[in-house]
Amino acid sequence: MQTWKSRFRHMKIKNKLSILIAFIVAMTFAFALIVQQYAFSVYDEQLYVKSSRVLYLSSSAIEKELERLEQLSFNIITDTQIQSQLKSIAQSDSDYDRLTLRKHMVDRLLTYVGSEPSLYSIHMVDAAGAQQDVGSLVPIQAGKRDVILRLADNAEGQARWTFPDASDPALILARQIRSYSGTMFDLQDIGTIFMRINMERIVHELGAGEGDLIVTSGPDVIYPSQPHFDPALIQSSITSETGYFIKEIQGKTYFVAYNRSSATGWTYLNVTPFNQIFRQIVLIKEIVIGVFILIFAFAILWGIRFSRGLTRPIENLIARMKLAEKGNFAEANILAGDQEPPAMDELGLLHRTFRLMVERINDLITENYASRLLIKETEFKALQAQINPHFLYNTLESINWMAKINKQTQISQMVQALAFLLRNSVSLKEPILTLKEELEMVQHYITIQKFRFEERLSFHMDVPEREHFRKIPKLTLQPLLENAIHYALEPSVGTCTISLTSREEADAFVLIVEDDGPGMASNTLELLREGRLTTAGNGIGLLNIDERIRFAFGESYGLFIDSAPGLGTRIHIRLPKEMEGSEHV
Repeated sequence: MQTWKSRFRHMKIKNKLSILIAFIVAMTFAFALIVQQYAFSVYDEQLYVKSSRVLYLSSSAIEKELERLEQLSFNIITDTQIQSQLKSIAQSDSDYDRLTLRKHMVDRLLTYVGSEPSLYSIHMVDAAGAQQDVGSLVPIQAGKRDVILRLADNAEGQARWTFPDASDPALILARQIRSYSGTMFDLQDIGTIFMRINMERIVHELGAGEGDLIVTSGPDVIYPSQPHFDPALIQSSITSETGYFIKEIQGKTYFVAYNRSSATGWTYLNVTPFNQIFRQIVLIKEIVIGVFILIFAFAILWGIRFSRGLTRPIENLIARMKLAEKGNFAEANILAGDQEPPAMDELGLLHRTFRLMVERINDLITENYASRLLIKETEFKALQAQINPHFLYNTLESINWMAKINKQTQISQMVQALAFLLRNSVSLKEPILTLKEELEMVQHYITIQKFRFEERLSFHMDVPEREHFRKIPKLTLQPLLENAIHYALEPSVGTCTISLTSREEADAFVLIVEDDGPGMASNTLELLREGRLTTAGNGIGLLNIDERIRFAFGESYGLFIDSAPGLGTRIHIRLPKEMEGSEHV
């Protein structure tokens, strides 16, 4: 086994492909055979089920019709008028009276024959031995007539059947007529009735349209009068009440389904030529063969395409290696215009690895030039960063000291506030502060703005001290107050009121920055997110604050604008109501 694996591993690709295609074709052929055999077995089973169902329905309908005709014979022999006429004939000694009675009886029988298309004729034999015939008459031979009368006499009022023969194709039902009067039954023999039944018509109307129906009673054939073959040839194959078999008769093959009636003991046969049935199976065979040919052609074409898919990337890779060997790394790393990107298989991985190798070599070659450019850029940025924040802090402290010496209180306060704001703005502390720290920045910012706008700025802050423990992103409130001053206070000529308040809701803690300026559209944040609105400011915008709050606490928090043009602006800052590790101060 290991030897075969080793040989296969070292085979050429075209040989491996040949084995692969042969394997696919073999599996396809095996699959086709399995499907074909399965289809044949299913078809045989369905054929038997269908034939049995059709045969059962046909035999049930035919027997039901014969039972109805048997009941009709009973109705005739119990007809009071016919009973009276037959008893009168049996008791009369006058030939004229008997002739008259027989004529009336014929008229009565005509009413039955005329309403029954399944009857050829009705024959009545009275006690005097005279026979009255009504309907489509066919002479009945004397010997056959005697047999019918004898069967009827032996049955003592029960129905008896006489099967068709060469002289008469009709099925004959005969029964003896016994006398009765009212509720008195003397049961004297007063005659015999036999009816000739048109089995051809009954089978044509009630039988199945598929196959040939044959009805037998032992060796006797009930229907048809002239079958295609002698049913006695297949009697030995009927071994149960119902079933099917395939039998060759007189050089032809037939599919025979049979059903034996429990009521009459008759056997119903549905005989269909075998070739007629399996015409569809032959068609299925042809379809399977056609599908197999298509699959085979597809496998060959796919094998050729697969082979090309393997060899073409290898050839391209060899061409690239030759370019890299000559030192042409740029062209070795560029895909041709008509070439598709490498696939994600092993060959594609080999292509990508080769390209990464070429890129790395090319990077190493240009690394010295890139290093020199980086050094120059670093020197330039170092010159720009010579002035650092510590220099600014020291300068502001000097200005504050000089203002205090000269007793310039306002200048000292502004410088202290500016230094605090600058120190906190560039501080590298955590991005999340306590609300107390953020409010200190607000107070220093308002201190500076108060000196600038004096009485025009009316600021109110109402945030209870018990809420100062809460967490808030750095630089959240001061940019909002800056926006209020820029858009509400600066354009006006009168006093502008700005307030900072707080409230608790069911699921959040809310800070509210409100002004009585010209207002803004309530969908400003949505427009900023969609890029449909740009701002003229250079500081920290509304969208930036909203995104930082959502990033820190979740999508259910952030900024919400309650404003409309001409009605002022109210910005709600939703923060978590409860946070882990929080302590009240």
